[in-house]
Amino acid sequence: MKLVSVNSLALQGVKVIRSARFRDARGYFTEHYRQSDFSKLPELGFLQDVAFVQCNESFSRSGTIRGLHFQWNPYQGKLVRTVFGRMVDLVLDIRLGSPTLGEIVCYDLPADRGADFQEWIWVPPGFAHGTFFPEDGVIEYLCTGEYSPGCEAGISPFAGDLDWTRCEPGLKGLFDLVASSNPLMTDKDRHGFSMREWLADQRSGQFVSGPR
Repeated sequence: MKLVSVNSLALQGVKVIRSARFRDARGYFTEHYRQSDFSKLPELGFLQDVAFVQCNESFSRSGTIRGLHFQWNPYQGKLVRTVFGRMVDLVLDIRLGSPTLGEIVCYDLPADRGADFQEWIWVPPGFAHGTFFPEDGVIEYLCTGEYSPGCEAGISPFAGDLDWTRCEPGLKGLFDLVASSNPLMTDKDRHGFSMREWLADQRSGQFVSGPR
């Protein structure tokens, strides 16, 4: 793959990886994942000991909100990209002892066929992950742990004690617009934990800032 850039978001450990597209009259080609590059390139050193064991694809209709999900035993990091449409990624810090505990960021990840690059967002363990869709979208995500239904939980994106101050105001406004328009979502996601409720749960100790 031809790496263009690796950028850090406001929450430590959350990254955006950009790789080049190669264009001609037919369209474009991009190599957006190569295991040897992910394990050897210095810019991707944070992924050198990471192994992806599961790949998922999800289609969401316009007005859908998913998350905020997280898993332990095994922990599950996610490498996420949009294949079609537009998705805005949501990442919430749930690591005990983190200076950004309870803070959430948004990242706009449209599938722009006219762009000269392809993007992944890396969401490591220790963060709750969600998405919302201003239009129909298909996303793909590689996971570092297989799905474990007995070891998962979620925080409601509507919880009143989330700190949105690090979010770009335009994306927060777009989330509020989707959220106020009878969004498509599960009851489980809608009525997930608040941050305070999760921190009072003994399972919150599964996620601690710093090396485990």
